[in-house]
Amino acid sequence: MSIADIRREYSRARLDEADLSHDPFVEFARWFAEAEEAHVKDANAMTLATATADGVPSARIVLLKAFDQRGFVFFTDYRSRKGAELEANPRAALVFYWSELDRQVRITGGVALASHEESERYFRSRPRGSRLGAWASHQSRVIPARAALESDLHDAEARFGEGDIPLPPYWGGYRVVPDTIEFWQGRESRLHDRIRYVREPAGGGWRIERLSP
Repeated sequence: MSIADIRREYSRARLDEADLSHDPFVEFARWFAEAEEAHVKDANAMTLATATADGVPSARIVLLKAFDQRGFVFFTDYRSRKGAELEANPRAALVFYWSELDRQVRITGGVALASHEESERYFRSRPRGSRLGAWASHQSRVIPARAALESDLHDAEARFGEGDIPLPPYWGGYRVVPDTIEFWQGRESRLHDRIRYVREPAGGGWRIERLSP
């Protein structure tokens, strides 16, 4: 079978405007809970797309660690490629894909740093090995071999011993503040349901619109 012949029909559910909340964060919370109930593996995994100031894109999978009315939060090394791109061009796109439910959620918006308190609180919730790894790794930097990373980890272990491992000054959270959130439900014959929330200017709430598939 060729790649072009790989296909399947989507027929699990439908998406009607009458069933939606007027608040996209409420709707996202419902969809996320249903993904967890369906035992979607890594339901909080999302594609994060960023771009340089002159528009060169890059994308990778990161993990959602919090969301509320302010936006969607993930954590990383500020010195990473995504960190450099977000500093130069503070906008991003997110995509969640839950194949078990034939669903996607697409989000676009501006990006701001999470507060130091949020970053500190999350960092201290991480396993000790992950906290040490944040000190050992300069994310996205070219290294000569795996041994160099392991050597830096040994140095971090020696530095902190059994004591406290503080939040590195170059590590913390970003919040994607959405201006659009689209809910996509797979349907038969590729006539999918697509409902998009668009943030109105000056705190005017959200406009709901249906998109052609």
